[in-house]
Amino acid sequence: MQDYLNRPAELAAPLLLGSIIERKIDGHTLRVRIVETEAYDQSDAASHSYKGRTPRTEIMFGPPGFLYVYFTYGMHYCCNIVTDQEGRGSAVLIRAVEPLEGEDYMKALRDKSGKDLSNGPAKLCQALSITKELNGHDLSQGPVTLVLQEPLPADRITQTTRIGISHAQEMPWRFYETGNPYISKSNS
Repeated sequence: MQDYLNRPAELAAPLLLGSIIERKIDGHTLRVRIVETEAYDQSDAASHSYKGRTPRTEIMFGPPGFLYVYFTYGMHYCCNIVTDQEGRGSAVLIRAVEPLEGEDYMKALRDKSGKDLSNGPAKLCQALSITKELNGHDLSQGPVTLVLQEPLPADRITQTTRIGISHAQEMPWRFYETGNPYISKSNS
């Protein structure tokens, strides 16, 4: 997995579409398919790693294949998969996922159903019970694992500018599976 993710975030982000995140919790197995991602890199003013290493961003500079979880707006967690070579602050934000298994448990955690269950970065963290305790977690080991899949064909991927940020909005580093109902926002 580390070899696969040892590339710049903007190259890893579309490759992660279609891959599976598996979460084991309270005797349940939750499986979701990644359908939307955004790339962030230390050269990018919107990235947490833009101003260099800090206690908060240290994980982003580590080896690829680890979870970078942060708290935002004083109420939500968001999760990223660290990419690129060790020493470079690079990660891919997981923006939306499609439930595959354990949807009833996810519904209980979110009190939502359908696409509202996991069509946003904070929503999917809530649905999978991903919190700050998983910051720095190695995704090759439980209770949260990344199961890489064959990349989606280019004609099934929409590439566009990022959303929900105030800096570097013009970067075309948001990727999603074209037509998937679980994406956070379509490009139309």
